[in-house]
Amino acid sequence: MGSFAILDRLRRTFAHAQSILMNRPTLLEHRGQWVKGDAPTYRPLRTLAPDEADVYGSLVGGDFGPNVRFEQERVRFHLLEDALSELR
Repeated sequence: MGSFAILDRLRRTFAHAQSILMNRPTLLEHRGQWVKGDAPTYRPLRTLAPDEADVYGSLVGGDFGPNVRFEQERVRFHLLEDALSELR
C-alpha cells in the first residue's frame, strides 16, 4: 500500500491528521531518489487534500514516468526539520 493510501486510511479514523511533504514540490525536488515500484492501481482516496490528490493522480497516471515511487523516508532531513519547525 502506498503512502497516500496509508494517509487515507489514517484519516478515516483520525480526520484531523495532517501530512507534511506529501506534495508536488517535495516529489520533484527528490527526482534523483525516485524508485520503480509495482504498477499503481487507482483507488478513490476520498480524504486526500486537493494538493495530495493532485500528486497521487499524477503518480498513478504515469505523469512522471511508469511506476514511479518516492518513499517518504528518502525526504531530505533538512526539509523535514524545516516543515516541523513551521508547525510550532
